[in-house]
Amino acid sequence: MSSEKVVVFQCGNEEYAVPIEHVVSIEKLEQVNPIPHLPNYLIGLMKIRGELMPIIDFEEILYHRSGVNFENARVVTMHTQDMSLGILVKEAKEILDIATEDLKQIGLVNYTKTQYFTAVANLENRMITIVDPSILVRSLEGIKDIQSYLENMKKEEIGSL
Repeated sequence: MSSEKVVVFQCGNEEYAVPIEHVVSIEKLEQVNPIPHLPNYLIGLMKIRGELMPIIDFEEILYHRSGVNFENARVVTMHTQDMSLGILVKEAKEILDIATEDLKQIGLVNYTKTQYFTAVANLENRMITIVDPSILVRSLEGIKDIQSYLENMKKEEIGSL
């Protein structure tokens, strides 16, 4: 029986998950350097293991309210096809193996604002929405500018060595 291993986290009252192969680590929200004029969903940059990462507030993306002040808030750091980033979530819950037959494809992928929801895990006592981080990043307005900014910073860092 095949399964998919995911990292489960909470935003709002719902549970979401990303495939574990994207996840690098789960961190506490530490010193975030805000940058003026960024989109609302972008809290700023945080240095994680020596690398500057943009921190995206998933609560802001989904519910238009900040998740910064939640007591158990965590940053799920991950690599996507385009860049590395951290996603701020209300609470990181667990690593879970979900049987492939419990994953249902959902029609919401056709809705342009939620293309990053790729499936729903319909489990006995809970439902978990699966998020594709690569699609999420590409769907965010202004993310290309942030990506360029970070690439330029890296080039400057390398050039000054």
